Amino acid sequence: MTDSFTQPPKVIIDTDPGIDDCAAILFALGLEKMGLLKLLALTTVAGNVPLKYSQKNARIICDWAHRSDIPVYAGSAEPIIKPLITADDVHGSTGLGDATLHEPYTHLQEQSAITFLTNTLVNAPKNSITLCAIGPLTNIALALKTNPDCKQGIKELVIMGGSYLTLGNITPNAEFNFFIDPIASKIILESELPIRIFPLDITHKVCITTPRINQLRQLPNQNGSRIANLLQNYSRYDIEKLGLEGGSLHDPCTIGYIAKPDLFTAKSIFADIETNHGLMEGAMQVDWNQKLNKKPNVDWFYKVKTDAFFDLFTQAISRLP
Repeated sequence: MTDSFTQPPKVIIDTDPGIDDCAAILFALGLEKMGLLKLLALTTVAGNVPLKYSQKNARIICDWAHRSDIPVYAGSAEPIIKPLITADDVHGSTGLGDATLHEPYTHLQEQSAITFLTNTLVNAPKNSITLCAIGPLTNIALALKTNPDCKQGIKELVIMGGSYLTLGNITPNAEFNFFIDPIASKIILESELPIRIFPLDITHKVCITTPRINQLRQLPNQNGSRIANLLQNYSRYDIEKLGLEGGSLHDPCTIGYIAKPDLFTAKSIFADIETNHGLMEGAMQVDWNQKLNKKPNVDWFYKVKTDAFFDLFTQAISRLP
């Protein structure tokens, strides 16, 4: 719980749900009940699934948490230049497994996500809003291009994306979110904003093993068993294709950091991305040993207190209906 002198961070999550996005959003909503953050809105983007599913899934997740008061906005349906590639092999045909999903009660806002982001950030107090990007960076890049003055409202930009010390998960060299829209990623990396990156290097260390899934399933609430079932199916890809001990909770890492930064360790470095089409498209150039003598532009996270993270995740999920 934050003390009486500290306000919890105000957060906008830009997302492409996605099972691990679902886990991240529910995590955030549980943490909000614990007084550790304030979720202002969800902005959705095409990525794991097309935009029609992305915005629908975000609203369904709000329904599950009984939080139809959370504004949900639909953003870009395509990357800035290249065609969209989705991840239905990981997340299922609808993004939340292959189950038939109800029509959401939570309303879709008429305003576009990009307009919402631009207007909100321009008018926000300086350095007051944490942007949490857990999908391709298209929406945020377009908002910055539409009105560069919206930078003034951003406290920090917390991103799940990229890889350096770990192999890629969409190509041999590239992580999915950065590969889907490398132009948008380049815009963000050159923005001079305070950027925190949670790459595969760290998210592959946060695996939801069978005992941890069982802990969630044993919670005395509906969302505990719901997220346990989703994560059990989701884990099969990482176990079978990547040889990990469970499914990587990529996106929840960003939420855990926003609530409890001391769970994670980062190094300030210079990072860039390959935008040209070819074998290295979407791959990161990370100056880990400062050979380029360039000013660091990101905090690159590489270490996590895994057990403490999962304790916090489970506690937050237990606060939900």
